[in-house]
Amino acid sequence: NAVSHLSGSRSSKTFKPKKNIPEGSHQYELLKHAEATLGSGNLRQAVMLPEGEDLNEWIAVNTVDFFNQINMLYGTITEFCTESSCAVMSAGPRYEYHWADGTNIKKPIKCSAPKYIDYLMTWVQDQLDDETLFPSKIGVPFPKNFMSVAKTILKRLFRVYAHIYHQHFDSVMRLQEEAHLNTSFKHFIFFVQEFSLIDRRELAPLQELIDKLGSKDR
Repeated sequence: NAVSHLSGSRSSKTFKPKKNIPEGSHQYELLKHAEATLGSGNLRQAVMLPEGEDLNEWIAVNTVDFFNQINMLYGTITEFCTESSCAVMSAGPRYEYHWADGTNIKKPIKCSAPKYIDYLMTWVQDQLDDETLFPSKIGVPFPKNFMSVAKTILKRLFRVYAHIYHQHFDSVMRLQEEAHLNTSFKHFIFFVQEFSLIDRRELAPLQELIDKLGSKDR
């Protein structure tokens, strides 16, 4: 059962509190649909917009789900991602990230990976909790800038995957989490490819892995 990993015992180790989609809501139905199609094992098909559904809503539900997955994956390795082991937020020697959110921190600051990821996940959480950006009530429209907000969130969440793969993959393997990480990342990549949500340049740190995941699936 491919879906059990979404709600397994591991979820107790989330980095931030899990973001729940209200039960009984249409978004909850969509999440259930997403989980069911994931179980089929065909990820290319699983990410497609279900017939008759609203694209914004589909992207919103999946963005929340990816936040929760990355939250769990990073939660399993936080003890290995420290101020001293990861003094800069990087994805291999060629890619370093500096944090800015455009409101509180306008000029990008250089900080350790744990600090960067804390800023990032807190920032994403604030966006997801903002009812004007991610309306949870039926009939409340998504804002006009929703797509660009979602793209920024996903672009930033990608950086957490990139950091885990480049700096902590040995820990992931020791914990026997690599299948879980790979499935989650593959799902994420197929999703952002399906709707062109992340610029190719941003994906560069994991391009080889992305090519490999894609070729296995053709």
